[in-house]
Amino acid sequence: MKILFVCLGNICRSPLAKAIMANKAKGLHLDLEVDSAGFESFHRGDPADPRSVAVAAAHGIELTGHIARMFNVRDFERFDRIYVMDRTNYHDVMGVARDSQDEEKVDYILNLLSPGENHPVPDPWYGGKDSFEKVYHLLDEACDVLAHQIAREHHHLKKQMP
Repeated sequence: MKILFVCLGNICRSPLAKAIMANKAKGLHLDLEVDSAGFESFHRGDPADPRSVAVAAAHGIELTGHIARMFNVRDFERFDRIYVMDRTNYHDVMGVARDSQDEEKVDYILNLLSPGENHPVPDPWYGGKDSFEKVYHLLDEACDVLAHQIAREHHHLKKQMP
């Protein structure tokens, strides 16, 4: 299973989601590839925002070594699921989707908590420590649902194998 998280600059929300999900996958012994990307070229090549790094570290999660990258159409081939943070990210990703197969891979990350409601993960960029903490908790809860969903699917598939 390969999962991609997408936000605007790929320095705050999506790298945090990537780190949280990787941590949960490790804890549940899931074989996942997790990555993140953005649509704003201004931050390409930048590390994760220090405030995201700090909030992750405060929760025992490593978020160093991240390098911001741009979303590209090949991501539809590489990833099984693509989770976006907000409406702009959704429209950006869907705007480069080539067909219905690509479109079916895309969803709002918070739809894992409130299916079909398309709630955004607020961009903490202009906020303080509390904004990043709030984003952490939203992403942690959503990634927990996703990790357990994947674990159940994996367990179900293992039971079906001869």
